[in-house]
Amino acid sequence: MATKLIQDTDKFVAHCLVMAHDIMRLQARNTWIDYDEEADVLYMSFRKPQRANNTVEISEDVLLRKDDNEIVGITIMNASTQKNGIAL
Repeated sequence: MATKLIQDTDKFVAHCLVMAHDIMRLQARNTWIDYDEEADVLYMSFRKPQRANNTVEISEDVLLRKDDNEIVGITIMNASTQKNGIAL
């Protein structure tokens, strides 16, 4: 049991390190992430409060939220099936 916990912890930390590397490449200084498991929608906000005056549909499953020319968030539908912007 302890071995499984260690393996799960190591895997979790590895995923966090990959995610941290990717987040640091964003131009945003802050990032808030919320996931609605029931709807399978991932919300990423780059500013709080995330007041947007424009929504741009990037693809069928991706919405870009903007406030004038500033990107303030992104909404990803069917998030669990997305990989690198391509549905799995």
